[in-house]
Amino acid sequence: MKRLLHILCILWLTLAPAGAQTNKQIRSLQKQQSALKSQIADQEKMLRSTKKDVNSQLANLRVISSQIDNQQKYVKGIHAELTELASDISGLEKQLSLLEHDLEDCKRKYRTAINYMFKNRLKFSQWRFILSARNFRQMYRRLRYVSDFSKYQRQQGLIIRKKEEEVDAKRKELLGVKQEKDRLYAEGQAETQKLEGQKKERQDMVDELNKKQKELQKTLAKQRKKYDQLNARIDQLIQQEIIAAEKRRKQQEAARKAREKKQREAAEAERRRKQQAARSKNNGKTTASKSKTKTATSKTNRTRSRTSSRDEEYHAPNPRIAENTDYALTASFAAARGRLPMPITGPYTITTHFGTYNVSGLKGVQLDSKGINITGHPGAQARCVYKGEVTAIFPYAGMYNVIVRHGSYMSVYCNLASITVTRGQQLSQRQTIGNVATDASGNCTLHFQLRKETARLNPEGWLAR
Repeated sequence: MKRLLHILCILWLTLAPAGAQTNKQIRSLQKQQSALKSQIADQEKMLRSTKKDVNSQLANLRVISSQIDNQQKYVKGIHAELTELASDISGLEKQLSLLEHDLEDCKRKYRTAINYMFKNRLKFSQWRFILSARNFRQMYRRLRYVSDFSKYQRQQGLIIRKKEEEVDAKRKELLGVKQEKDRLYAEGQAETQKLEGQKKERQDMVDELNKKQKELQKTLAKQRKKYDQLNARIDQLIQQEIIAAEKRRKQQEAARKAREKKQREAAEAERRRKQQAARSKNNGKTTASKSKTKTATSKTNRTRSRTSSRDEEYHAPNPRIAENTDYALTASFAAARGRLPMPITGPYTITTHFGTYNVSGLKGVQLDSKGINITGHPGAQARCVYKGEVTAIFPYAGMYNVIVRHGSYMSVYCNLASITVTRGQQLSQRQTIGNVATDASGNCTLHFQLRKETARLNPEGWLAR
């Protein structure tokens, strides 16, 4: 019995952490699924235009493609959760089997003891057993034995009852997990069907756009030309800002050197003044006392030594002098990578990604994006991703575009219907920049770019999701 209990304890300790780990993974998956489901629900509320022109259909295609991506992630998450639940069920079944085996073993031994007592009840009497002792000491030991045996029987009954409760609880837990798995499986089937419907809807859009190949290419060429002109203007303004920043740095360096020169000259003048005062004092004294002369000479030497050390301090490089506001801001912005807030308020979806890519299903269509397009609900606003200074505001194609400098980094906000900032204004993180303009699908789409001087960065790696 003890050996069996020992084995059961070992198996329980082996299975319990695994079950806890599985539950932790399931909770993590459920949290991710909940956030993704909320995002999908927000995307479904985005109005898609019913217009049949190429611009509207392209905008619709971007929205539904983004929804399909998230829907695929959601279905994949369901399958991952089902896998974890299957593992959890397997562990629970093993635990239940061990508990049932342990319960059955306890019942069997208890029945054996009861049957033995019942068969021998005529032959065996507790008081006869106690009173038949040879001496008082043996009688006391038999009395203790009978008492302990009775307690053992009662304890065995309690243990059996407790194990029955554990078995019932484990069965209910297993049933609950199986029901959750069945529910999740049904949800997975429904979401998969929904995904297939979205793919069909996207394919219908693609087929319709492919039928308008000439108009499609013409529209894309116009968009590409407009986008190239916008980026050329952004590059020009950023280059101007880099030159201006370098000019400011040189001016600050020249001002620093001028201050240091002025300090050295003042220190030199003070040293000469003290030397002159020392000489005048020595000439006015009598030469009779050599000890006083030596003392004055020693004092003068110490004064020279201190003055010399001060001069060395002015010449020694100081790392703090090299630091300025731009340097500190650049370092703090770099440290915030992956934690910057989304540059648009409210629910959003990324409809255009960074870099060169082909549009799925469209023949001969390749797009190149220097940033990302973030589509939100009507009324969405652009907001600053980090503290910085507005260095440029320029209109293009009837829309406003804003560049904010964060040390060596630049964030660019395009396609704004109106703005609430001015050039040279210092902005705080999440401060509103302006209202995002409505696109052809009826939603608000912000074009967002991120640069480090002239280098283009992928914003998705910097933004918190």
